[in-house]
Amino acid sequence: MTSKKNTLSWSFSRSYRGPLQAVVLDWAGTTVDYGCLSPTAVFLEVFRKRGVEITLEEARGPMGAHKKDHIRALSRMESVASRWRAAHGKPCTEEDVDAMFREFVPMQVACLADYAALIPGTLEAVQDFRRRGLRIGTSTGYTSEMMEVLVPEARMRGYEPDFIACASDVPCGRPAPWMFYKNAMALGVYPMESLVKIGDTVADVEEGLNAGAWTIGVTKSGNEVGLTEKEVAALSPAELRTRLERAEAKLYKSGAHFVVEGIWAVGPVLDEISARLKHGERP
Repeated sequence: MTSKKNTLSWSFSRSYRGPLQAVVLDWAGTTVDYGCLSPTAVFLEVFRKRGVEITLEEARGPMGAHKKDHIRALSRMESVASRWRAAHGKPCTEEDVDAMFREFVPMQVACLADYAALIPGTLEAVQDFRRRGLRIGTSTGYTSEMMEVLVPEARMRGYEPDFIACASDVPCGRPAPWMFYKNAMALGVYPMESLVKIGDTVADVEEGLNAGAWTIGVTKSGNEVGLTEKEVAALSPAELRTRLERAEAKLYKSGAHFVVEGIWAVGPVLDEISARLKHGERP
């Protein structure tokens, strides 16, 4: 009598149970430029110069992407594409996108300093990150040329992260994870579940998810609400609640693990993520 062959198979997996090691922060709408206004204004003007009016809502749709990718995405929106065809008699071409991006860059550079004020709570959050022993990285849809203006402005206001990755530093920007990985390498931290991405756009959330990290979406100070601090303060409680709930729902739908109103509210979420890591949970 022959014995029955054992057909069972086994697989093994590891779980990281160490501490959080780093955060990767967005810039406009997350740490600077309350309401993420600077790029929006330039997108409107670039298309207006070509005889095509776009709405604020349309301009904000692809926010967080490389600015050239943002222009391309806008041109492909059916509402914008139809207005372009009406104005030019033909579809927007890649040559048109290239031309608009070339025009966009100096216009964006020229106004960045005007929108460089830190979002309230940024410095306090950075102090908390340092107290926790976290490295601080950043990623952005801005190019290196644009960040040459914004970084010194932020430094003068007391904000200086450990590393900055720009959309122009990688093969393609968000939602690809390349800027996030560049941060991890520069900061010397891994595995990816020991890092947290914090940002105010769907593209930020997708960047973090594609990198395998925890993600925290930001509503009140960011692109999805899209108002200055003064404008937010002027809203009725009911209107503010409606806008915040709409922004929160959109970020959660994109896959965010957590959503908060602003960088000032991140601390308790980091505590929860740390507790989850100790139990072997992954993003």
